[in-house]
Amino acid sequence: MRPIGTIIRLQVQRGSLKRGEKPTRVYDPAPLLAVPALSVSPDGALGASPGDPDPWIVDVHHRGHPETKNEDGLHGISLGFTSHYDAMREHFGDKLSVGCAGENIIANVDREVRYEEIAGGVAILAPDGEERVRLQVLQVAHPCKPFTGWALGRHVEPTELKQHLQFLDNGMRGFYCNGEGIGTVKLGDSVAIL
Repeated sequence: MRPIGTIIRLQVQRGSLKRGEKPTRVYDPAPLLAVPALSVSPDGALGASPGDPDPWIVDVHHRGHPETKNEDGLHGISLGFTSHYDAMREHFGDKLSVGCAGENIIANVDREVRYEEIAGGVAILAPDGEERVRLQVLQVAHPCKPFTGWALGRHVEPTELKQHLQFLDNGMRGFYCNGEGIGTVKLGDSVAIL
């Protein structure tokens, strides 16, 4: 295992980040909620909610969410990197804060991370090096027109959409993962390549 970065943000999507019907859907990051810990399993992620009567908030990609976006079980958890946000801010502007693309786990990394590098999976390690849980990295999170329009702050014309989608592809918007086993991920843990 080779650690590549420390987790600086954990979050859940309480609902869909895309509103409306095609072709006029829009992206809205309002349902994102930062949490201090995630319970990760093959079904998806639950976010810790210490101030709420229910101690866990179900992410919309968890298979137990009533409006799950993960019926096939192939993208219950997502992983992103701060270096990708640096590149997106350079491309689109300062509007893109870390986490706005919706990944559950975001690690501070100083370089671009490609799918080929993490295709064998990652482990989440506690600060003392103990393994908390492993994630099977399934695929890149492909970009969409609603996020691109939101990032640009305007309607995206078809003639320019392709160039922005190409920039956002190949893992720039993060990676879809599945939990291998059950574990709790906390801020300050690290992501290690298997």
